[in-house]
Amino acid sequence: MKNNSFLGFAMEQIWLLLLLTTRVLPGSAQFNGYNCDANLHSRFPAERDINVYCGVQAITMKINFCTVLFSGYSEADLALNGRHGDSHCRGFINNNTFPAVVIFIINLSTLEGCGNSLVVSTVPGVSAYGNATSVQIGNISGYIDTPDPPTIISYLPGLLYKFSCSYPLEYLVNNTQLASSSAAISVRENNGTFVSTLNLLLYNDSTYNQQLIIPSIGLPLKTKVFAAVQATNLDGRWNVLMDYCYTTPSGNPNDDTRYDLFLSCDKDPQTTVIENGRSQRGRFSFEVFRFVKHKNQKMSTVFLHCVTKLCRADDCPFLMPVCGHRERRDVGRRTTLSPQSTSGNAILSAGPIITRSVSNTIANNIQVLHILISAICQSNILHHFNEYCE
Repeated sequence: MKNNSFLGFAMEQIWLLLLLTTRVLPGSAQFNGYNCDANLHSRFPAERDINVYCGVQAITMKINFCTVLFSGYSEADLALNGRHGDSHCRGFINNNTFPAVVIFIINLSTLEGCGNSLVVSTVPGVSAYGNATSVQIGNISGYIDTPDPPTIISYLPGLLYKFSCSYPLEYLVNNTQLASSSAAISVRENNGTFVSTLNLLLYNDSTYNQQLIIPSIGLPLKTKVFAAVQATNLDGRWNVLMDYCYTTPSGNPNDDTRYDLFLSCDKDPQTTVIENGRSQRGRFSFEVFRFVKHKNQKMSTVFLHCVTKLCRADDCPFLMPVCGHRERRDVGRRTTLSPQSTSGNAILSAGPIITRSVSNTIANNIQVLHILISAICQSNILHHFNEYCE
């Protein structure tokens, strides 16, 4: 009886060993031909096995393919949001990295095609200007999973990878490279921001065809300048909404001295908002001026900054301010702008717009006149000027 029990126990252990061998060996064999290490990747997937890159054109996900193989699946078993019957919702293998990865790319212009969701939420917060306001966040989310087997039970683990990308929809965009009228904004793709698509450009006239070139002697006061905040290579569902634009005498957007061109319903009398919230370009014009603190300088510098929101085309009309009789905010009541005051702020620094005052122009004319009289005296061409040449 004991021998039979021992024999039965031994057979059970052998059966279990054979079962484990048949489960492990194929998984290990699948590592052949792929950049995987059996010592590192003989395990089920963990959170660290998916990387998400939130770009301005697409969201890219890289999944550790080695742990997928160990779990008993192939790349064809992974699909976005349960869309296993749609080849467009599957990934592809990149075996040129270690470990090998399955890559999924979601184009933001067609993100709903594989069941991903876009939710724009409005939450209380602090704007880039430092005042309390409603801040909008665009959140894109979904998941990658393996199919359920057509059986009651399964010895394979079900794989599920969840992902999301949050995009703040308010940015500080400033252009201090106004002599060339263009701006290069650093891209922070891994933080999920659209700010790299935005540019602040200056133009000569209302046609917005020729970009403004600022002469070395500066622009005459009251010269009308046309400005545009423009999005490029941005998905068509978003419009540009200029929240407010202001100026400072230095390239620092946190400068204590600042002057608003327009802020909500308050607007400088010499500023005209031409287009806002209706397309992927916001346009306005203003007349150049000088900062009084530059009174002892030959030229005054003016730096332009715009806080810009991106809004879904259908939502933009509801985000526009409803204007009534409001008091213009003065400098004393403004809070200091901080790059950390709201998520998604991106500060661009270069510079400046150079203006020349009337007194400076007169001084230049007087200097030219003195030079002219000196030349006449030295040439002795006109004798009746001799009494002025003494």
